[in-house]
Amino acid sequence: MSFVLSARSRTRMEGVHPALVGVVERAIALTPVDFMVTEGLRTSARQAELVRAGASLTLNSRHLTGHAVDVAALVDGAVRWDWPLYPRIAGAMKAAAAERGVALVWGGDWKRLRDGPHFELDRRAYP
Repeated sequence: MSFVLSARSRTRMEGVHPALVGVVERAIALTPVDFMVTEGLRTSARQAELVRAGASLTLNSRHLTGHAVDVAALVDGAVRWDWPLYPRIAGAMKAAAAERGVALVWGGDWKRLRDGPHFELDRRAYP
Protein backbone atom coordinates (compact mmCIF):
# COMPACT_ATOMS: atom_id res chain seq x y z
CA MET A 1 0.00 0.00 0.00
CA SER A 2 1.25 3.46 -0.84
CA PHE A 3 0.64 6.32 1.58
CA VAL A 4 0.55 10.09 0.97
CA LEU A 5 1.82 13.00 3.05
CA SER A 6 -0.91 15.15 4.53
CA ALA A 7 -1.07 18.89 3.99
CA ARG A 8 -0.21 19.24 7.68
CA SER A 9 2.99 17.18 7.22
CA ARG A 10 3.95 19.30 4.22
CA THR A 11 3.38 22.48 6.23
CA ARG A 12 5.59 21.12 9.01
CA MET A 13 8.41 20.67 6.47
CA GLU A 14 8.46 24.35 5.52
CA GLY A 15 12.02 25.57 5.99
CA VAL A 16 13.44 22.02 5.88
CA HIS A 17 16.35 21.40 3.52
CA PRO A 18 15.05 20.34 0.06
CA ALA A 19 17.17 17.16 0.07
CA LEU A 20 15.47 15.97 3.26
CA VAL A 21 12.01 16.97 1.99
CA GLY A 22 12.69 14.85 -1.10
CA VAL A 23 13.66 11.88 1.06
CA VAL A 24 10.48 12.17 3.14
CA GLU A 25 8.33 12.50 0.02
CA ARG A 26 9.87 9.37 -1.49
CA ALA A 27 9.81 7.42 1.80
CA ILE A 28 6.06 7.88 2.23
CA ALA A 29 5.59 5.97 -1.05
CA LEU A 30 7.94 3.16 0.09
CA THR A 31 7.03 2.73 3.74
CA PRO A 32 5.03 -0.24 5.03
CA VAL A 33 3.92 1.95 7.97
CA ASP A 34 2.10 5.23 7.41
CA PHE A 35 3.64 8.26 9.11
CA MET A 36 3.25 11.98 9.52
CA VAL A 37 5.85 14.71 10.02
CA THR A 38 5.48 16.13 13.52
CA GLU A 39 8.29 18.66 13.46
CA GLY A 40 10.84 20.12 11.06
CA LEU A 41 12.42 23.53 11.52
CA ARG A 42 12.49 24.62 15.18
CA THR A 43 13.15 27.87 16.97
CA SER A 44 15.89 28.14 19.60
CA ALA A 45 13.18 28.66 22.24
CA ARG A 46 11.43 25.42 21.25
CA GLN A 47 14.74 23.54 21.34
CA ALA A 48 15.55 24.90 24.81
CA GLU A 49 12.10 23.81 25.96
CA LEU A 50 12.78 20.25 24.72
CA VAL A 51 16.15 20.17 26.50
CA ARG A 52 14.53 21.32 29.76
CA ALA A 53 11.89 18.58 29.38
CA GLY A 54 14.59 15.95 28.78
CA ALA A 55 13.35 15.22 25.25
CA SER A 56 16.63 16.44 23.73
CA LEU A 57 20.21 16.53 24.93
CA THR A 58 21.45 19.43 22.82
CA LEU A 59 20.83 23.08 22.09
CA ASN A 60 22.65 22.51 18.80
CA SER A 61 19.93 20.44 17.10
CA ARG A 62 19.80 19.93 13.35
CA HIS A 63 16.17 21.06 13.61
CA LEU A 64 17.42 24.62 14.16
CA THR A 65 18.83 24.75 10.63
CA GLY A 66 16.14 22.75 8.85
CA HIS A 67 18.35 19.67 8.56
CA ALA A 68 16.08 17.34 10.61
CA VAL A 69 12.53 16.08 10.84
CA ASP A 70 10.63 14.04 13.40
CA VAL A 71 7.87 11.68 12.34
CA ALA A 72 5.10 9.76 14.08
CA ALA A 73 3.82 6.36 12.99
CA LEU A 74 0.14 6.20 12.06
CA VAL A 75 -1.84 3.00 12.49
CA ASP A 76 -5.48 3.19 11.49
CA GLY A 77 -5.15 6.99 11.59
CA ALA A 78 -3.89 7.09 15.19
CA VAL A 79 -0.40 8.14 16.28
CA ARG A 80 1.56 5.21 17.70
CA TRP A 81 4.91 5.29 19.48
CA ASP A 82 5.51 1.50 19.58
CA TRP A 83 9.24 0.99 18.91
CA PRO A 84 8.82 -1.83 16.32
CA LEU A 85 7.07 0.57 13.94
CA TYR A 86 10.02 2.96 13.70
CA PRO A 87 12.67 0.63 12.23
CA ARG A 88 10.15 -0.12 9.48
CA ILE A 89 9.75 3.60 8.73
CA ALA A 90 13.53 4.00 8.98
CA GLY A 91 13.98 1.31 6.33
CA ALA A 92 11.87 3.34 3.92
CA MET A 93 13.66 6.58 4.82
CA LYS A 94 17.08 4.98 4.33
CA ALA A 95 16.02 3.43 1.02
CA ALA A 96 14.69 6.79 -0.19
CA ALA A 97 17.91 8.50 0.89
CA ALA A 98 20.03 5.90 -0.91
CA GLU A 99 17.97 6.30 -4.11
CA ARG A 100 18.52 10.05 -3.99
CA GLY A 101 22.18 9.95 -2.93
CA VAL A 102 21.39 11.72 0.35
CA ALA A 103 23.47 11.01 3.47
CA LEU A 104 20.88 10.40 6.21
CA VAL A 105 21.23 9.69 9.93
CA TRP A 106 18.48 7.94 11.89
CA GLY A 107 18.16 8.71 15.60
CA GLY A 108 17.23 5.07 16.21
CA ASP A 109 20.82 4.11 15.40
CA TRP A 110 22.27 6.37 18.10
CA LYS A 111 23.87 4.74 21.14
CA ARG A 112 22.66 7.48 23.54
CA LEU A 113 19.04 8.60 23.70
CA ARG A 114 17.84 6.49 20.78
CA ASP A 115 15.31 8.62 18.95
CA GLY A 116 13.21 6.48 16.58
CA PRO A 117 11.12 9.35 15.17
CA HIS A 118 14.19 11.50 14.30
CA PHE A 119 15.90 11.73 10.90
CA GLU A 120 18.59 14.23 9.94
CA LEU A 121 20.97 15.02 7.12
CA ASP A 122 24.51 13.86 7.92
CA ARG A 123 26.59 16.81 9.14
CA ARG A 124 29.60 15.65 7.09
CA ALA A 125 27.67 15.99 3.82
CA TYR A 126 25.32 18.81 4.86
CA PRO A 127 27.19 21.10 7.29
